[in-house]
Amino acid sequence: MEDQDYILFDDYITGELSKEERLIFENRLKSDSTFKKNFDTFKELSSFLENRFEPETNAFMDNLENISNAHFDGMEEGTEKRQKNRFFRYGQFAMAASIVILLGVFIFNQFSDPAYGDYNNHETISLTVRGVEDSVLKDAEKAFNSKNFTQAEMLFNKILSNDPSNLEVELYKSIALIETGQVGEADELLRGLSETNSAYGNKAKWYWAMSKLKQKEFEECVKILKTIPKEAKDYKRAEKLWKKLQ
Repeated sequence: MEDQDYILFDDYITGELSKEERLIFENRLKSDSTFKKNFDTFKELSSFLENRFEPETNAFMDNLENISNAHFDGMEEGTEKRQKNRFFRYGQFAMAASIVILLGVFIFNQFSDPAYGDYNNHETISLTVRGVEDSVLKDAEKAFNSKNFTQAEMLFNKILSNDPSNLEVELYKSIALIETGQVGEADELLRGLSETNSAYGNKAKWYWAMSKLKQKEFEECVKILKTIPKEAKDYKRAEKLWKKLQ
């Protein structure tokens, strides 16, 4: 939308155009579809502003009017009145447009399906494994924490070859498998981990559900999430997620 069109729309609505200017404007609405579309959008936002603003926004508008008074102080009275009204309406229109954008984002977030990418902010890991060289552990930590999951999986396999019963490393390996698209293998690992009574059992349930979320198997995701007990660290976000998915 061109600035001059915006001014023209405002002048037309507020009745500040002459009879001849109004005729030209209305003829343009009939002949210029883009101009008419922009004008209709402008009217909708103006109507939204007039009918939907809550009382608490009055302070903002009062402040805007004070700014306009100070800005146009000393101008000729006729010009001052017109320019102040325009300045004030510019502020109203900008505020209304911002609200429309925010409402759009809110509605999108409320009604769009959750995605795996909303939840894959993994915690930083720190490994301590007996019988494994410190360099391998440090490289595995660095690869995982820097999101180099392909290298991390390779290093986790090396660690597990020396310590095959290490559930912590199995959990991290399963995360790396999810991230690299190897969800079938990840599901098998996580299913087994979720059945243990270890400290990693409930965490495995969360990541198993994440794997299903990534595969868009929403019913399976909900089913797994509901097996996470209330005392588990991930219970609250699990509950919030399954309610979104249902």
